[in-house]
Amino acid sequence: MEIVIDPSQLWNQLIAFANEYKLLTSLVLLIVLHFTKKGVLLLIRRISSQRGEDRRNQINILEQLGNAFIIIVLMMVWSSEIQTLAISIAAFMVAIVLATREFIQCFMGFIYYLGARPFRVGDWIQMNNIIGEVVEMDWAKTALLEVDPETFNYTGKHVYVPNSQLVTQTVRNLNFMRRYRLHSFEIVNEPTVNAYSLLPAFHARAQAHCEYFRDVAERYKGLIERHLEQEFIRIDPEVEIKTNELAKVVVKVSLFCPTAEAHELEHKMCSDWLSLWFRAQKEEQAMLMQQQSEFNTNISPSATTTDQQTTSSTGL
Repeated sequence: MEIVIDPSQLWNQLIAFANEYKLLTSLVLLIVLHFTKKGVLLLIRRISSQRGEDRRNQINILEQLGNAFIIIVLMMVWSSEIQTLAISIAAFMVAIVLATREFIQCFMGFIYYLGARPFRVGDWIQMNNIIGEVVEMDWAKTALLEVDPETFNYTGKHVYVPNSQLVTQTVRNLNFMRRYRLHSFEIVNEPTVNAYSLLPAFHARAQAHCEYFRDVAERYKGLIERHLEQEFIRIDPEVEIKTNELAKVVVKVSLFCPTAEAHELEHKMCSDWLSLWFRAQKEEQAMLMQQQSEFNTNISPSATTTDQQTTSSTGL
């Protein structure tokens, strides 16, 4: 005797079982869907790691879609109870909205992010004077790996920002500064040497320090300017000489350089400037001493002649 399985009848039995044992069904679905999502994400991570690709943004999106799918499935299982509950608490909806408005604002911020896409996972952003790399994002919060604004190195701290601030606060995308940045620094000296006389030699040394990454900087400059549709980057170092309110000489250097090497280049250029400065200062002091010596030499014969004339007059 052949046993025939009717798919529609089997489906109806599964639906009836799910309606009768909703808690057990919800638990089974939650476990199966959760581990399925984790397995798919783990597979994508392994493939991207083997290929050397950065798929954190796609992984984050898939994770959020998986969470949303799990919530929708559970709501379908408990749809009748949710409908009954919604009708019974209709009079308290205003109080519920007021009590959960922060969560609603976070969810609206997440919806704004999905529509505007001002950044993605892996980008550097600035929110509320905090600079960091976006490592994770869900419907409630954005997780940042903090970056030191002075050195642009990771501090090792995680900062969690509510998504409501995506709508109420200014968000700056600093992703183009991850590899190259516009770096500037100042050197202050006493006004003992003519700084403009040292400018050609210092500019040549500064340009020599930047020569080894010039080709890569040119390509990165073109990429940034095409993305922003604005030309504002100069590859060659710019040197400006001015004075401050204390009448000190201030040398300001601006350059487009690799982010990881900005402070090393700053130290090298400071060393070059100070060596030129002290050398010029020593040369000027030597020149003044020579002039003083020549002046004293010229004065000595005149003084001797005057003494002799005075002695002759006294003898007479």
